[in-house]
Amino acid sequence: MNDSFPEQSSKKDTAKIYVLIGFILVLLGTNAYFFFQDKKANDKIVTLSDEKTSMQIEIDKIEAALDEANNSNTTLTKELETEQELARQKIADLREQLRKGQLTQGQLTKAQDDIKLLRYFVTKYTTDIEDLQKRNASLISERDSLKTTVNRVSAKATELEKQNEGLTSQNTELSTKVKAAAAIKVMSISLTPLRIKNSGKETDVVRASTTKKLRVNFSIIDNSLAEKGMHDIFIRVLDPAGNLITSDNNNVFLSEEEELQFTYRTAIEFANDGKLYQIDWTNPNSFSKGTYTVVLYADGYLMGKKSIALR
Repeated sequence: MNDSFPEQSSKKDTAKIYVLIGFILVLLGTNAYFFFQDKKANDKIVTLSDEKTSMQIEIDKIEAALDEANNSNTTLTKELETEQELARQKIADLREQLRKGQLTQGQLTKAQDDIKLLRYFVTKYTTDIEDLQKRNASLISERDSLKTTVNRVSAKATELEKQNEGLTSQNTELSTKVKAAAAIKVMSISLTPLRIKNSGKETDVVRASTTKKLRVNFSIIDNSLAEKGMHDIFIRVLDPAGNLITSDNNNVFLSEEEELQFTYRTAIEFANDGKLYQIDWTNPNSFSKGTYTVVLYADGYLMGKKSIALR
């Protein structure tokens, strides 16, 4: 019995050793598992960090391209302005996501997809800007061409207007000359003071106190340009003081574009036949001593004038 006790004790020690070895192996295995898991996680974090940096660089490039497109001094359409605002908002959102820290793989994948779409948009946006610039350049060219044409036409119109003004002036001048040439003019004129007797008989006098009216006798220069027919005759009688004798201040006529008052108005028939004409003017007032002047007008021009002295 004494011999079996050491053998049993040896077996127990061996069993303890095996248990200890097993425990050590399990511990080593667990440590190895956690080591590789930590390494895998660290590698994943490193990968995510690298992706994040790459995405930040890509976003910077996209924003730079967008800024460059906007530096073209091109007036954007409402549609392009809206698209630009959406793009800048998307860039801001992506930067915020990256700023928050580590991303899950799903978030990383979505952010990458967003960047691809954003890259596509900026490319399209830049192309649209270039097309708009080309259209603007074409419109500017057309505008400049049109402006040149308008200026040329305007200059021609101004030149023609000046020529027309010159012709109008010449025509007006010629018309004035023709009108003046066509006006009837007195060839000879005489004034006779007359007294009217109670019997109605008229006699020549020389004294102002006995003069009642003036008789104007005149002939007209031969004028083939003058219109045949009735012509209004306006008579202005000036007293010895040089004052116009008139019974109505509204008695006016136009002579060479100037309004003049007249003393007496009548009409004669002109036939360009050398006929002698006679017009009598009765003074509504008494005649005074001195010189009276009778001025005749017709067709807007002076016909002739004559003066006579009464004693």
